[in-house]
Formats: sequence, structure tokens, C-alpha cells
Amino acid sequence: MSIFIDKDTRLLIQGITGRDGSFHGKQMIEYGTQVVGGITPGKGGQKFEDKVYVPPPFAADAMMEAADAGIPFIVCITEGVPVLDMTRVYLFVKERGSKLLGPNCPGLISPGASKVGIIPGRICTPGPVGLVSRSGTLTYEVVYQMTRAKIGQTTCVGIGGDPINGTNFIDCLDAFEKDPVTKAVVMIGEIGGTDEQEAARFVKQKMKKPVVGFIAGQTAPPGRRMGHAGAIISGSAGTAAEKMQAFEDNGVGVAKRPIDVVDLLKRVLR
Repeated sequence: MSIFIDKDTRLLIQGITGRDGSFHGKQMIEYGTQVVGGITPGKGGQKFEDKVYVPPPFAADAMMEAADAGIPFIVCITEGVPVLDMTRVYLFVKERGSKLLGPNCPGLISPGASKVGIIPGRICTPGPVGLVSRSGTLTYEVVYQMTRAKIGQTTCVGIGGDPINGTNFIDCLDAFEKDPVTKAVVMIGEIGGTDEQEAARFVKQKMKKPVVGFIAGQTAPPGRRMGHAGAIISGSAGTAAEKMQAFEDNGVGVAKRPIDVVDLLKRVLR
């Protein structure tokens, strides 16, 4: 099994005729995702390959339009969406009962079943480990190292690192805990905010499956944003050291380097 998407997931791509939309849309189709259609305002009737991608200023309207139409699961990979826009989108989507992943995220993939977003399918392989990450590039690195070590994945989820997003660590951890095929979980965090600390407490209180983690930004200077909009140390709670300590205090195995995740997984999967 997997979480959020599977082989029966049907996908509609917003902005499919754009440069990025057409490029990644084609990759998702080639991976086997059931892309049932695409939309771009003013371009009705066109064909794509004979058979989600909206700029930041228009992403908020696209997300709310999808939620208003009853789309149950919305993935927004667009970066640079204004935080003020997301304060409106978050409540709008939630009130209509839809689930949102993103913005500013790589999407998700259930290896061998379905891919929604930009995670490279060739580095993934089916297996018993779930992965949730705030960092897109670190998702790729850790998944690649797992696959090389013959440790497959149930679902890999990139939640994004913006201050306001639709799906957080706890949402994914809870879903992995309920998934009968997932035997262990990898959690990749980064500096800024307290999401990792809250997730670590959830692991201790609610989860029986082993969780291992890595925190990016261990040498980041205070007060400087590193990568994501939310990756900035503005207090002691946002430092990598504080987050790593929270992991240790709550039974989450801590990797010093991304490659060390593989060794931690080998121990808990024995």
C-alpha cells in the first residue's frame, strides 16, 4: 500500500500547456500516473502529447478553484507563493474538506504506482519505508541512497518548507503509522520553526513504528534565510541542534549526515 496516492489515483494538471507543466506532465504520464486531463485558461480544445503548474501570482486562485470544485487532494509545487495568499488558501481549502500538499514542494510518489509532482521516478523503488521531508533536494539524495542500499519506499512525500503549508509532518506520520505496509519512517527536517519538535513528540506519544531523521542546516548562521522561506533561525527553538535534541529525547534516530539514514534504517528494519 501507500499513502495519499496509489495506482488508482486520477490526476488533473492545472497549467499543463506551460513549459514546466508540459515537461513534468509528460514525465508523470510516462511513469504510469493516470493523468486524466489538464487545464489552462483560454486554451480549451488543445491536445497534449496526443492523448500544476501555475505561476506564484496565480497559484492561490488555482488552489482555491480546485478546492471549490471538490478536488479531494491538491498538490502545489509552485514556489514563491506569497505568505499572505496562503493564509487565505489554507482556511479555504480546509473548510471545503480538501487536502493540500504544498506549496513550494516536490510533490509525492508511491514507487511503482503513481507520481504527482517532480520527484525523479528513476531513483525510487517499492519497499517498506515511508519518507516525509521539508527539503526537495534532500528527499532525492536520501531516496537515492536508500534505493542503492536496496531499501525501498512505500511513499515519499515532500511537504515543502514555507511557513504556511497544507500538509505537515504529523499528517504524514499519522498516515504512515496507519499504513500496514510501511514498517519504518524517515523524517527530514531543517532549521526554522518548531514543526520538527512537535513531530518528534507525536512520534513518542502516538507511533509504534520506528522513525529516523535528519536535520539540514547544522552550520547555518542565525538570522539568515537558507533556501526555503521558513528556513531561518530566529530563536533557539529553530536551530538544528535544538531539533536534533528533540529527536533524541523522543526516540527518533538522528543521522548526522544524509547517508547515515541508511545505516539507521538497517538497524530498525532487522
